[in-house]
Amino acid sequence: MTERTVVHADFAIERHYDASPARVFAAFADPAAKRRWSTCHDEGGHGEHSLDFREGGSETMRGAPTPDGVYAMRAIFHEIVPRERIVYSYEMLRDDIRLSVSLVTLEFHGESAGTRLAFTEQAVFLDGHDTPQAREQGTGIGFDRLAQELAREAAPA
Repeated sequence: MTERTVVHADFAIERHYDASPARVFAAFADPAAKRRWSTCHDEGGHGEHSLDFREGGSETMRGAPTPDGVYAMRAIFHEIVPRERIVYSYEMLRDDIRLSVSLVTLEFHGESAGTRLAFTEQAVFLDGHDTPQAREQGTGIGFDRLAQELAREAAPA
């Protein structure tokens, strides 16, 4: 029998974006924008994505097959305060094996001419399938892509 393990971890990431809280919040709420920036892996492609952005709504992502398998994410939105806060829980899977379950809080703070985004994740990693360090790194890559998305939106046509 395989040994079952649990690792609890939490991490916080802060980023500053040269965009208003309304614009940064919209990048999370708009399905087309979210699909463009939210993946942290190019090799899996964008695969399938759905977003029902409301309290009680859900978000799902399923990447294209990679040598490591097919990754998927399923989230439920618990609280949405426009331009201020999003609270959701989600699970990550690879080939239908649950890697982790997390609770996330996103806070949008207007500062100067931009927004300070405060992200906090509280997670449980299951059976050694993923690590807190890898998750934090992947989340940071997603936030780098968010900066590119916001810059793309701000560029003149």
